[in-house]
Amino acid sequence: MVTIKDVAELARVSATTVSHVINQTRYVDPATRQRVTEAIAELGYRPNTLARSLRRRETRTIGLIVPDNSNPYFAELARAVEDAGFAEGYSVILCNSDMSEAKEAAYIEVLLSKRVDGIILISAANRRDKFNAILQAGVPVVTVARELSDLPIDQIVTDNEQGGYLVGRHLIELGHRNIGCIAGPRDETPSADRIVGLRRALQESGIHLPAELVIRGDFTYESGRQVMTELLLRCPHLTAVFAANDRMAIGAMNHLWRTGRRIPDDVSIVGFDDIPVAAMTCPPLTTVAPPKADFARTSVSLLIERITTGRTTPLRVVLPTRLMIRESCRAIV
Repeated sequence: MVTIKDVAELARVSATTVSHVINQTRYVDPATRQRVTEAIAELGYRPNTLARSLRRRETRTIGLIVPDNSNPYFAELARAVEDAGFAEGYSVILCNSDMSEAKEAAYIEVLLSKRVDGIILISAANRRDKFNAILQAGVPVVTVARELSDLPIDQIVTDNEQGGYLVGRHLIELGHRNIGCIAGPRDETPSADRIVGLRRALQESGIHLPAELVIRGDFTYESGRQVMTELLLRCPHLTAVFAANDRMAIGAMNHLWRTGRRIPDDVSIVGFDDIPVAAMTCPPLTTVAPPKADFARTSVSLLIERITTGRTTPLRVVLPTRLMIRESCRAIV
């Protein structure tokens, strides 16, 4: 294995000078720097970045924990975080919790043992105890898409209630009154606020959303198909459905197609997340678009600020949503 001493010998300098060239810790004469650079290339020397990182107490790595990277929404978000981190000189370690709090806790321990400089956590649930290990280790952390207002951490959230409200207003303006909803699996997830926003919009127009027409799914395609089946049994005259994410909305669309119902002529559908396939369905899906690129840039920016400045004052950033109107909804008489 080539060592720094081998480079120093070939370049006819001291090992200390080679270290200064590699780490850019001191001015080195350009001619000397050139000899060192050529020696490194000729010998194929690779610095021990781990040892150097431990000496500096930094690894230039960020941990990212997401609930499910097979979900296109989280896949897009993870890629955007990676791009934003890379642009700032940080590598990103991606971990999937699979919506399991036990797996999430295990990955937190793994990331801490690898001495990451910071962690971006999209949590499986709104439990606060999981952050204790991170805070006790003194590692900066930013949470995305979860409300944890009583913790001294940075939080970046989507205005999910506003997104649901936009859906409700859109359906009302199109004349819909018999509206069903495919909700998320838990009351504490961000999707619950989407239903709150939908209800608020309907109530403002004097429209009641019966509890039996709000049925929980689990954010998967298959659960959207199953819940759509049940909604039609409970309300055969349903004219519109709001699904708390796009995968469930597309599952609902599949069931409607299979039972001979036309979209949007018979039933209008709205989703949430604006995953890439939403624009490719037939018809293209109307959906709420969270600002995924802004999520990534802001979370990385705040995390690096904490890493480099030691800021401890928590910040909370709320990002707005947009309604992407496509062809899966229509006006009714």
